Order: sequence, then structure tokens, then C-alpha cells
Amino acid sequence: MTDATDGDRLSRGRARLAEITGRSGQDVMAALADIAPDFARYIFEFGYGDIYSRPGLDLRTRMLATVAGLVALGHAERELEVHIGSALNCGASRDEVVETIMQMALYAGFPAALDALFVAKRVFASRGDIAPAPAPE
Repeated sequence: MTDATDGDRLSRGRARLAEITGRSGQDVMAALADIAPDFARYIFEFGYGDIYSRPGLDLRTRMLATVAGLVALGHAERELEVHIGSALNCGASRDEVVETIMQMALYAGFPAALDALFVAKRVFASRGDIAPAPAPE
């Protein structure tokens, strides 16, 4: 998608962000306006206008991969919270989010997975979905 103009990338990125998160992204632009407005534009153009808009994976799969990556980082709680919500918005189930996080215990470590599970619990509660997951059989 390198043939797109910057304006196309920005518009496409804003539209994709709104589709994924349900928000316009104006809060991101506003939060960075006084320190790094170009960085906010890069998030829209590259992150959402280019990467999240690529063919090959559906948004649900992309969001679960994003959750896994953020768990592996182990230091992106705010972004993890946003992207867990986005995964749910894009059709991932609560169980798929939890399983994705649990899978990452093998690669990111138990502390990272545990921290992420508590973030997920917060996201689920904020959406009114706080019923306990079924116990393994």
C-alpha cells in the first residue's frame, strides 16, 4: 500500500481505527498535539492505514495477534486494555482473549500473562461481562 498518498493513508487509518475501537481517534490526536502531533499521524497512517488495513488476516485475527504481542512486551498495559476491547469489538470472544493471554505465558512468562489477565478482567467488567469463565473439565 505504498502507492497511497499520505492523505489517503491518514483517512484510511482514521476509518480503520473507528471500525476497530468505535472511536474516532481524536483523543489520541489531542493527547499528543502539544508534544508529538506527527507521532499521532504516524499511528493512523502506518499502524491503521497501512498495517491494520492489509489483506490476508481478518480484523479478529489481527487483534488477537496484537493482544499476544502486547502481552509479550509486558509493559504496555494501557495499549493492552484498548486492544483487548478492540479484539472484542472485532468479533473475538472473551474465551479467545483469555486463551490468547494464557498461551503467552509460555513465551512471555507467567507474570506478563497474569498482569494481562487482570487487564482483561477490567475490560470485561467495564463491558458488563464479569461472569466467571467455565472451569476446565
